[in-house]
Amino acid sequence: MNASTSSASAEPRSGDARFDLDGPVATVTLCRPQVLNAQTPALWADLREFGRTLPGDVRVVVIRGEGRAFSAGLDTKAAVTTLGELAAAPDADERIAGFQEAFSWLRHPSLITIAAVQGHAIGGGFQLALACDFRVVADDVAFSMAEIRLGLVPDLGGTKRLVELVGYARALELCVTGRRVAAAEASQIGLANVVVPREELDDAVKDLTAAVLEGPRDAVIEIKALLAAAAGHTFAQQEAAERAAQQRRIADLSGRGE
Repeated sequence: MNASTSSASAEPRSGDARFDLDGPVATVTLCRPQVLNAQTPALWADLREFGRTLPGDVRVVVIRGEGRAFSAGLDTKAAVTTLGELAAAPDADERIAGFQEAFSWLRHPSLITIAAVQGHAIGGGFQLALACDFRVVADDVAFSMAEIRLGLVPDLGGTKRLVELVGYARALELCVTGRRVAAAEASQIGLANVVVPREELDDAVKDLTAAVLEGPRDAVIEIKALLAAAAGHTFAQQEAAERAAQQRRIADLSGRGE
C-alpha cells in the first residue's frame, strides 16, 4: 500500500465497482445491481489494483454491494469465457493467483476489513465476505458456497477462512452441498459478527467502523497479528508472541520505540 494520504474516489477500469477514500476509511461498492453484483475478472483486476495502491493512512476498508444483493458470485457469461481460457492456458496457475490477490489484500495486517452483506452472497460473493475480518449482515442474507454446482471448488481464499470460522465438518458440509445459510444460522455458527434489519445495515457498519477507529492504530495491528497467528501456535509460542507485542507497545507508549 502507498504511504500517501488521500480523500478521493478512484476510477476502476471495469465500471463494476466504485472506490471511495475518506481519510482512514476506504469503501468498495460493487455496482452492478441489475445482475446482483455478479463478479468478473475485470472487477477482480480492479480490486487487486485498488489493494496495491491503497494509501497507507487507511485503517478500515468496507466492502458493500448496491441494490438487493451483496454479490451473486461469478457472472455466468464471464464464467464461460474464463473457464474456457483457463482450461487451455499454460499459465492457469498464475492467472488464478491473480484472481486470488483481488481478495487476499483484504487480510493485510494493517487493515480492519468489514463486509456489509445483504441478500445473496453466493460463491465468489461468499468468499469476498469471508476475506474480510468482520461480516455485518442484514436479516435477509443468504450465504452459499455454490461452486460445487458447477463441478468446481472455491478458489478465492475462502476455504481456509471458512474452516477457521465454522470448523472443518461444517465447512465441508457447506462446500459439498452448496446449501444456503440464512441470517440466524450465520450468526449461530460464527459467519456473522452481527445481524441487523436490512434498513439498519449501513448504520451498523458505521458504528463498527467508528469503534475500530477509536483504538490506537498500532495496538489494533498488534492484536490482529496475535489473533491471526494464534491457531498455528502452541500456548508457549502464543505467550511469547504476546510478550513481544506488549513490549513493543510499552516502548512505543513510553517514547522509546523506534
